[in-house]
Amino acid sequence: MLSGEVDLPTFGDVVAAHDRLRGHVARTPVLASPRFDERVGRRVLFKCESLQHAGAFKFRGASNALLQLEAAARKAAAGAGAGIAGAARVVATHSSGNHGAALARAAAGIGWRCIVIVPHDANPVKTAAIRAAGAELVTCEPGLAPREAALAEVVARTGAEVVHPFDDSRVIAGQGTAAIELLSDHPDLEVLTAPVGGGGLLAGSALAVRGMLPSCRVVGAEPEVADDAARSFHGGVRVGMPGSPPTIADGLRGSIGVRPYAIFRRHVDDVVTVSERAIVEAMRIALEDLRLLVEPSSAVPIAALIAGRIGAPGQRIGVIVSGGNVDLSVCPFLSAAPASTRYRPPYRG
Repeated sequence: MLSGEVDLPTFGDVVAAHDRLRGHVARTPVLASPRFDERVGRRVLFKCESLQHAGAFKFRGASNALLQLEAAARKAAAGAGAGIAGAARVVATHSSGNHGAALARAAAGIGWRCIVIVPHDANPVKTAAIRAAGAELVTCEPGLAPREAALAEVVARTGAEVVHPFDDSRVIAGQGTAAIELLSDHPDLEVLTAPVGGGGLLAGSALAVRGMLPSCRVVGAEPEVADDAARSFHGGVRVGMPGSPPTIADGLRGSIGVRPYAIFRRHVDDVVTVSERAIVEAMRIALEDLRLLVEPSSAVPIAALIAGRIGAPGQRIGVIVSGGNVDLSVCPFLSAAPASTRYRPPYRG
């Protein structure tokens, strides 16, 4: 459907993605912790996308887009005759890490070439995963504008198909399939929450919630120092995040996308923010209470829960744990640095 001049995915697209992705993505487990429930005064269920292929929810959206591109390419090749069947198939994107690794893995699975643009301050664990999956890595300056410019140059040079990390209806629909799984298993949720960077995960999740459980509230969480989604949501006008904000949550440094923002305006109930110190503390608590090592971006909604900013006492809360790709060499609560400095972001733009 259309909103102005922007195509937006629907709940039907999320359902179609769910069907399309069977056998391609893992149905990740849902964990609970009585200790964490007691800590926050709520009944919390964690959808562990940190255990997804490539270590993050991003594999869902990347795979949904790639499978549709592959089907379209096969159809075009069949219509044009065998002469085009061997044409190079190239896909490209920019990424802070997880989307690039997910797209690289999905592309390798169907024999496509993949090119990923990453900022030079990207998490090295994530860039190593991109290379390991066989993608070509191109580095650029931090910030959304340099990333977009580098992607445009690659597309002009190679003719690659673009799979945007969050402002792509196919990607948004794919990300929403995690919420479909969670709600299918737990149809009594009262709130669903997820971290917000570009907004694809929360947008897809919101579509799933509105289609399956309209009474459930949808709440996003992001770092205080990268609060463009909160400012956009509460101000009624989409605003960007200049440069690369100094948050430890490297996956949430991007500005909210056009499509996600349009979906937020219709289907999201609130966006809250948390401090850097709270993010690090939430990582530690997730490990203690859930025995789950999560990356800083995943810890953001957990931090908001600990602060009492999501849901009300006694409510049933679902959390999409977005990823688990942690660089242990700089994991702040494992560091030997003084406690007063451990929350400081290790990757700066």
